[in-house]
Amino acid sequence: MYKELTSSEFENAIKSNPNAVIVDVRTPGEYQSGHIPNAINIDISSAEFPEKINALDRNKEYYVYCRSGGRSTTACQYMVSLGFKNVNNLYGGILSYDGELV
Repeated sequence: MYKELTSSEFENAIKSNPNAVIVDVRTPGEYQSGHIPNAINIDISSAEFPEKINALDRNKEYYVYCRSGGRSTTACQYMVSLGFKNVNNLYGGILSYDGELV
């Protein structure tokens, strides 16, 4: 099971957890147009998505987002099915995010 976090919960969690892994599952073009600082881009629509997710450390804490929350929900469900224990989704996606973007 993964957690749904509001914008403020998501922002506070990534600021207070220096080991948090922030995953942007949007396309590279969307990522370039503005993303959360330190986020890694793993495009859910790419053929490499399963391989790249599978290579991640299942013991770390993940904070996943997309544009509006749909793709990141799918990504979170997939990660949980692979045995990831600490997965968090940004409810409403980056459109609802009030924190800093780069």
